[in-house]
Amino acid sequence: MSKHAFPSDCPCGSGKPYKDCCYLYHMEKEGPPTAEALMRSRYAAFVLKKADYLLFSWHPDTRPASLDFDGDTAKWVGLTIVGCEGGGVDDDEGTVEFVAKFKIGGKAAKLSEKSRFSRVKGWWKYRDGEVEE
Repeated sequence: MSKHAFPSDCPCGSGKPYKDCCYLYHMEKEGPPTAEALMRSRYAAFVLKKADYLLFSWHPDTRPASLDFDGDTAKWVGLTIVGCEGGGVDDDEGTVEFVAKFKIGGKAAKLSEKSRFSRVKGWWKYRDGEVEE
């Protein structure tokens, strides 16, 4: 993919072209308006291996020092939003429950998580999550 080429459909599952969806957030030009939009943009960033955006969108209290995709063989294949509590355009806190499907070595797997989000200086940030086994 050339540096100006985009995936046609946004990996977040919105049905919009990437350039009109999560790309705007990934370039840090504007922030997602809701916790769900941030969750979707973070999923798309995992698909596209955008470590800088993932770190930028992580709450400063829980952000790791770095993210490394070297050796990561996960192929993300779909995101389902199960439910949201709060996290709207006028909220400062919210949770998003989701299931992300992926394949490793051709084997299907899934990550089920209830993620917590908070606003920091007006921007939604991922705080932490409770993973379901």
